[in-house]
Amino acid sequence: MYPSMKAELASRDGDLRLCLLLGIAAWFLFLDHIPHNAVGLLTMRNFGFSGAADLFVFVGGYTAAILYGRMMLERGFVVTATRIFKRLWQLYAAYIVLFVIYIDLIGYVARKSRAPELIGEFNVAGIVDHTIRTLIHGLLLQAKPLNLDVLQLFIVLMAAFPFVLFGMVRRPNVTIVGSLGLYLAARHFDWNLSSFPDGKWSLNPFCWQLLFALGAWLALSGANQIRAIHKLQELVVLRAAAGLYLLFALAVTVAGKFPQAGIVPDLLRDALLPDRENLAPHRVLHFLALAFLFTYMVPRDWSGFRSQTLQPVIKCGQEWLAVFCAGVFLSFAGHLVLITGPDSLAMHVLVSFAGILIMTGVAYYVSWSKRQDHKPAFRPQPITGLPEEGRLAK
Repeated sequence: MYPSMKAELASRDGDLRLCLLLGIAAWFLFLDHIPHNAVGLLTMRNFGFSGAADLFVFVGGYTAAILYGRMMLERGFVVTATRIFKRLWQLYAAYIVLFVIYIDLIGYVARKSRAPELIGEFNVAGIVDHTIRTLIHGLLLQAKPLNLDVLQLFIVLMAAFPFVLFGMVRRPNVTIVGSLGLYLAARHFDWNLSSFPDGKWSLNPFCWQLLFALGAWLALSGANQIRAIHKLQELVVLRAAAGLYLLFALAVTVAGKFPQAGIVPDLLRDALLPDRENLAPHRVLHFLALAFLFTYMVPRDWSGFRSQTLQPVIKCGQEWLAVFCAGVFLSFAGHLVLITGPDSLAMHVLVSFAGILIMTGVAYYVSWSKRQDHKPAFRPQPITGLPEEGRLAK
């Protein structure tokens, strides 16, 4: 079993679809994080039940399984767990730096601009009255500053990933059933993590782990399972059913934004509006329908990946952590520009385009910097002036 799994993982390594989707998710999260941004109407969440966060978590699980799955098969649980925890520390360190600078920046701007409503709008009200307590709860991932919830969720998911991956490698079907059971139990018993100063996590990790586990399960699927999925994708009936469900989700989502239009009955609309906190089942189904059609229409060897137009978004996907962190600050800056400057469509487009351009620049810089770290400081020169025997002996 393990040699075949190694071969399957090796064949899926370097799939540019993953980088493309992570880049799209990073851009969409930035646009979604700017309140009342007209360009944000073009993101995933406005066309169905799922959104960029779903895409980010699912692809993150798929990518992590490919990266660390081969390591676990070749080097065992202990070594793999240490490598995962090393990555976890990098994520946590990025979160702490982001959290401290972010809330300090919001407080500073709110005082200087005399706009105290920013403190409440970005969920950092506690920093004014309980600075030390807020910082401590922030270190414990219990604070809820706006726009950091996805990174907090990803840190918790990666913390549990060594054990999930151990189960996925040995009993993938049993492990995914366990993940589904935890999802259902969390929704039924209302399990969630508490946050400070009150309430719960806006992205319930006991529910959202299902998307992460589904991504890992698909990444570790054997050749027979992949062939079965491809056969299902060839069925016109299933593709049509997935397309119809996406159209249905679009109609319900639009009806939620324009209830006066009467497109969908109020009872049905209220029942199917996206439950972001606990990841509603119809939201999971919507995302799986999207993934089903996307993988059918965009094969791994798609010629479009060679297009120069897609290179910026692919690069952003490759350097997603730095791009995400930059996007958090840029979304705040963009919101500040929109509330203090002219409220026009042109300004919305300019702010959105400038933010994406800066995020892309960050991605290219980080990629360039990594390449410099792997270059030798000097190249050893061959020794000349020696006879052949002397060079061999040297």
